[in-house]
Amino acid sequence: MNVLTRTDFNFAGQTKVYHGKVRDVYFIDDKYLVMVATDRISAFDVILPEGIPYKGQVLNQIASAFLDETADIVPNWKIATPDPMVTVGHLCKPFPVEMIIRGYLTGSSWRTYKSGQHTICGVQIPDGMKEHQRFDEPVITPTTKAEEGHDEDISRDEIIRQGLISESDYIQIEDITRKLFRRGTEIAAKHGLILVDTKYEFGKIGDTIYLMDEIHTPDSSRYFIADRYEECFAKGLPQKQLSKEFVREWLMENGFQGKEGQKIPEMTPAIVKNISDRYIELFEKVTGEKFVKADDSDDIIKRIENNINNFLKQYR
Repeated sequence: MNVLTRTDFNFAGQTKVYHGKVRDVYFIDDKYLVMVATDRISAFDVILPEGIPYKGQVLNQIASAFLDETADIVPNWKIATPDPMVTVGHLCKPFPVEMIIRGYLTGSSWRTYKSGQHTICGVQIPDGMKEHQRFDEPVITPTTKAEEGHDEDISRDEIIRQGLISESDYIQIEDITRKLFRRGTEIAAKHGLILVDTKYEFGKIGDTIYLMDEIHTPDSSRYFIADRYEECFAKGLPQKQLSKEFVREWLMENGFQGKEGQKIPEMTPAIVKNISDRYIELFEKVTGEKFVKADDSDDIIKRIENNINNFLKQYR
């Protein structure tokens, strides 16, 4: 299948480009960002060797929809989506912290808790909890944003002590984080899903806080199937979930957790197709809409380049 794993564009007004784990970000006129959601996939902070068909489109279109549905809570960076795999938006000065909010004890938080550590990012987790158990109130467990390597857990107090974010700004983004999670939870419930946990990134333009990057996508969030949750939890069974966690679990089952000396297992065509199908399934579940595959019969790179150039000519 035709997949997009890297771009190297040179747009009018371009000042620099950043190739992230999943997205290629082009800076225009030091005012705008052109964010291309590629089909790359990462896990344990490692980019896996095979691209996933339609993954970039899924991520971009889910994020675009949720940015629109939460714009009444906080301003966001989005201006337009000129291509199914592209969002153009405002350049913000980012906060060097990601706000992770968790409604359930699962994934990395469960692995930490199971190891005997019951304080995560300065938040005390009650004794006696089980895997996938719901918290009485969602907990916020921030991480630093690493340019390279692994993000690190950090507490609210340490963020403020180090001056990473001022106390007044942190209080605001913590409040916004809870409101966004509440809205995401309500939308997910309408489609038979539970928004389990997610991350948000924020920045500023002048004195105004903006929501940045993606929101409520399978790369940044975890969803459970609502009507299966209670039965699975009561019986101690794995939750049916729609997120990238199934990729991490497959890697761990095959001896890979991103540690030195470990080898990434072979990503066969069947594995790649399964991951692609799961991403499409999540799009349809979380949006309630049928996924319409973008035309990939021709050159994806040329299509994207043309769509971006046409937009920038009209907007700049």
